Amino acid sequence: MRRALVSVWCGFSLLAINAAAAEAPLPGKVSASTAIAYDESGFYSGEAGLTPSQRAGREIWYKAAAGNDRFHTYVFQQRFGVLIDWYRVLRADQRDDRFKTWGLINDPSCCVPGSVHCPAKSYEETFGFDWCPGDAALLQSVGKSGYLDPACDFKDAPLAEGDVHGPNDQRQSPCDLAFGTSTGALGLRKFPNPKFDLEQWRRLNGKLGTWEGYNKKLNAQPDASDRQTSHLSDPSIEPPFRIGMACGACHVAFDPTRPPKDPAHPQWDNIMGLLGNQYSRIAEIMVSGMGKNSLEWQVFSHARPGTTDTSAVPADQVNNPSSMNALLNIKQRPLFNNEVVNKWRKAKACAAGEAETACWCEPGKKAKCWKKSLQSEAVHHLLKGGEDSIGASEALQRVFINLGVCAEQCWVNHLTDLRQLDPQQRNFGQTPFDIGQCRRDCANFRAIEDRLPNLLDFVMSAEGGTSDLQRARENIAQAKNPAARYDHNDLAEDLDKEFGRGAVTRGRLVFAENCARCHSSIPESVDGPFKHRDFLKVSDKTGLRADWMGNDQAMPVSEVGTFRCRALHSNHMAGHVWQEYGSDTLRARVPDPNVREPGDGGRGYYRNVSLLNAWAHAPFMHNNAMGPELCGAAANAQNEFYRSPYVDEKGAALLNAPACWPYDPSVDGRFKVYKESMRQLLHPKERVTKITKLDQDIILDLGPQVFDSQDEKKLFGFTIAVPKGTNAGLLGNFQHKQFMLDLALSKTQPQQLESKLARTLGKDKASEVTVQMRAITDEVLREPARLIKTLSKRLPLVLDVYSSCAADVEDAGHRFGEDLPEPDKQALTAFLATL
Repeated sequence: MRRALVSVWCGFSLLAINAAAAEAPLPGKVSASTAIAYDESGFYSGEAGLTPSQRAGREIWYKAAAGNDRFHTYVFQQRFGVLIDWYRVLRADQRDDRFKTWGLINDPSCCVPGSVHCPAKSYEETFGFDWCPGDAALLQSVGKSGYLDPACDFKDAPLAEGDVHGPNDQRQSPCDLAFGTSTGALGLRKFPNPKFDLEQWRRLNGKLGTWEGYNKKLNAQPDASDRQTSHLSDPSIEPPFRIGMACGACHVAFDPTRPPKDPAHPQWDNIMGLLGNQYSRIAEIMVSGMGKNSLEWQVFSHARPGTTDTSAVPADQVNNPSSMNALLNIKQRPLFNNEVVNKWRKAKACAAGEAETACWCEPGKKAKCWKKSLQSEAVHHLLKGGEDSIGASEALQRVFINLGVCAEQCWVNHLTDLRQLDPQQRNFGQTPFDIGQCRRDCANFRAIEDRLPNLLDFVMSAEGGTSDLQRARENIAQAKNPAARYDHNDLAEDLDKEFGRGAVTRGRLVFAENCARCHSSIPESVDGPFKHRDFLKVSDKTGLRADWMGNDQAMPVSEVGTFRCRALHSNHMAGHVWQEYGSDTLRARVPDPNVREPGDGGRGYYRNVSLLNAWAHAPFMHNNAMGPELCGAAANAQNEFYRSPYVDEKGAALLNAPACWPYDPSVDGRFKVYKESMRQLLHPKERVTKITKLDQDIILDLGPQVFDSQDEKKLFGFTIAVPKGTNAGLLGNFQHKQFMLDLALSKTQPQQLESKLARTLGKDKASEVTVQMRAITDEVLREPARLIKTLSKRLPLVLDVYSSCAADVEDAGHRFGEDLPEPDKQALTAFLATL
């Protein structure tokens, strides 16, 4: 049935789509010849050459929200107080600006209502969204129950031979994969909201084809108590759709070897699923319903395009946006033997009397059990610091949880409530996510878990192959002349012309002598000296590039010297939310002695990443800060999010700062960004310092706000303004809970506080801070009304000392190679472009 979705609506009268369209002209029947332009045949053509398991994994990767539409519609916004304006992100009348604004990739199977051949003729029919395959059925279900999700027709791949839970297929129903239909942006899925009230929506917005009234502020008066509140936070109003998120929201990207002529109008052969979208603005999407002077917007929306802070929701209060991982050549990625891993493994049975916390069998399923045990295994080191180290399959499962799957059943009660200041109460800090409990209580978890082999097979499929510059340039040549050829020798010749005679050959030696110890996955003990190595060699076993071009070894952050906040990420520590996804071996790493912030629990490291296709994935480093700043240049000025991070030697905003570079995913565009990023990487003294600042004052209301009921004159309450120009990262890293506890300690046990602070700050600094903290406490106790003024005048001290990461310069470090002669730097740039 999934492939027959076209026939569901071919010849189908849209009269039945929804009573919502009653006021608009109703379209006639849609002929098959018209409809074929907007079916999913293009998506399914991408299955060519994949095994059944890889095909199944691919469809789950692109489509499965697995129930997280509730998280992104209700839980996230109500639990964390951060609002998403999905209409602002996905409105069909700004589809052509969607890539430049949000970095989202338009779904080639969808169309703008009213456009040529589009089955929907007006925005009224789609509530202002794109029309996408499957919407004929979905739109009928808006405001109703009983929607049959397309995932129910998902065709499972056969069970792998020897599967412990076989031979009978006992997998959780595919309905719990929950596909919905596309929103028009790849990776974002929409579901009909059964609680939707059509007439209420019409009254709120004036018509059905817009959501603009939904995000209208309740009061335009600057001093009103509800001046920053919109209907997005009104739980009595339900939107027509609930929006979910699949893995593809971050990882689906333009194929570097076959980019679209127009990024707003890609075709399926321009798209790959595993590369990581280096233009995506996920942070801005997640706070799209917040004002630009809100704390959430100013702190979280400074993440560069192509990066996201994956610990923003499971908050460790370490502000650390990181690039989307390019999942390339994973079969060749290094494995680490004898890691001590405590995890659940498939089993046929549990011993009599064994506790459910150690072994559990799924009710109604024969010999489908899971047993938890501590064993030594060979595992990958994933994520930026090597976290997610209990196995690749479990890492894939955790991604779904981090996207909000099973949030209500399993997740949010383990997260920090930033408003909870009593350390004795639940949610003051994190608690470990319980994999066994989630498996028992959440069908969506089981639906994904039962198909992790398919997802892993897809991740290791040809869709995760390399995107070589040679192939990209050959495709350009063949677009002009199908008989044209452009091989490695042609590429080397062109690079030699640009970077100097013999540059590629010389660059290989420079790489072997200076870079390969960290950026080759095959040690010299296995394949001989680097200086004799053919780094382009293909493996006979896999047909893939033999060298992953990175060793994944953990390096102390002080050694690499790059922006250290991501290395201090703490969610995989014992007692924290992702404890069960980290190995005991990882947590046993000793702290970096050269880092002043706490580095216990295995923190304080970066792994040596792969350099495969570096030409296509610049800017560099985990935060995309090494290279030119990218911006979308959106047509709607309200949606231009770029703020210059460049500062002068005093840390003030730099006048006449370098301009940002507009998004350009073309082959030439990527190569230009690569060359400039390499120049900055190899010439540290020429880098212009980057420190992201608040570009607006943040107005925070603290404590109870009491207003006169008639004219809303404030009678009581505190307001603090954090001035623009403050380092955004310092505010995001502020450990306000520890600060409040230490305020009390400064009054009751000042010597204990000083001793504690001395361990990280040193004796002299600790003594100074203890005195200042006691002074703050005394002033507040003496004159409570001066709380805000007391804090404000010491704000720099407070933010500096109580920051989980005090690093500020975002493009520092990785000075390896700066002493090379200039010809060698050019040669290295040339050689890396061939990888």
